[in-house]
Amino acid sequence: MTSTANTQFLRRVLLLDAGVSAAAGLLMAFGGQFLAPLTGLSADLLIPAGLILSPYAGLVAWVATRASPPTALVWTVIGANVLWAADSVALILFGWAQPTLLGHVFVIGQAAVVALFAELQLIALRKARTPVAA
Repeated sequence: MTSTANTQFLRRVLLLDAGVSAAAGLLMAFGGQFLAPLTGLSADLLIPAGLILSPYAGLVAWVATRASPPTALVWTVIGANVLWAADSVALILFGWAQPTLLGHVFVIGQAAVVALFAELQLIALRKARTPVAA
């Protein structure tokens, strides 16, 4: 038997990820033209990235609202978060974009938040799968 509190922690972390992803997605998708000159990131990068976050946020919210989030889908979310964080860092390290100082803060900041979500989801998944005495 697994603890309901442990599953609840996982669901809360997933819901927080979904909410932040939806907000960031809306900001980038609809504010990409405005953000581009401020961040030094092209609207051609920001807008599609924002649009990608909408279905992602929907999937994560759906997973979070299951009574028992499917383990395979939680692993998919964790993998997507790790990939997003790694790609964000690579964007700067490999010179794929030449962001302004604000752009660096934006890219590295969101990469750190996404990596934190991945870590919290991993911790929560492990806790949710830990049996407790009845």
